Amino acid sequence: MAKVLIVDDSPTETYKLTTILEKNGHTVITAGNGEEGVVTAKAEIPDLVLMDIVMPGLNGFQAARQLSKAPETAHIPVIIVTTKDQETDRVWGMRQGAKAYLTKPIDEKDLLSTISKVGV
Repeated sequence: MAKVLIVDDSPTETYKLTTILEKNGHTVITAGNGEEGVVTAKAEIPDLVLMDIVMPGLNGFQAARQLSKAPETAHIPVIIVTTKDQETDRVWGMRQGAKAYLTKPIDEKDLLSTISKVGV
């Protein structure tokens, strides 16, 4: 299955996502903020990135933009996973290079079907 990088500053959310992904056969690596997420993505080259938006320092929009623009990570699909559910956030996230946008709390079926839709 896929190697998935979860970038989220909430240990609870990271645990929930990790549990769903590992139960479904994926390998999980984690980063606690946007900067760490970008560094980890460049070092590990995951198959997929699940990116929170609201984080200290580099936020998820900025990190997604950096990943989508860097030649070594541009091919990695980013799915934004956030509590921000406004249409403007969704549009902005997609403009930063995200391939999909999910709002928390995450439903397991929605997460797995979105992962499939982005080709992972």
